This record gives sequence, C-alpha cells and structure tokens, in this order.
Amino acid sequence: MTSDDTKTTVGTTFFYQGEGQTHPLFCIAPGIPCQSAREQSSELMGYVRDLTIDGLMDNKPQLLWASHYLSALAKALMDDAELGMMR
Repeated sequence: MTSDDTKTTVGTTFFYQGEGQTHPLFCIAPGIPCQSAREQSSELMGYVRDLTIDGLMDNKPQLLWASHYLSALAKALMDDAELGMMR
C-alpha cells in the first residue's frame, strides 16, 4: 500500500466546454503528486476569487469568464487528486 505522499493523479478527469461536446478543452495529466495537486487547486481558487471580485467591481465580464474557466480547472485538478487518493 502506498502512503498519501506518494499517491498521484490518475489523469482521467476532463473538462468539456458546453453540452454534448466530444473533445475536452483540457484534462489533468496522470502522475502529479496528489498533495501538490490539491495545493495547486487551492491556490487557483484564490485566483478565482480575486478575478471574480475584480470582474464584478470593475464591470469586466472577461474577468468573470476567466474565473469560470480557472475554477473548472481547479475543480478538475481536485477531482483527479481525490481519485488518486482512493487508489
């Protein structure tokens, strides 16, 4: 059995843009240490928060769209890390 610090992402989490799409916009690579992936996901969510606040305060919808995609990436990273932790 492997310890938590040697478990890695499985590389099976994909993000698709819109309904019914067959080609993923991005996916998580296998082999990233789960702890590192979780830390990066948390850091990305901090940026999502900042982009969301700035987008709303400055009336810049492009920042809101950027935060949307960045949050999807953070979620995919966290989901894949969780799958790796269950192995």
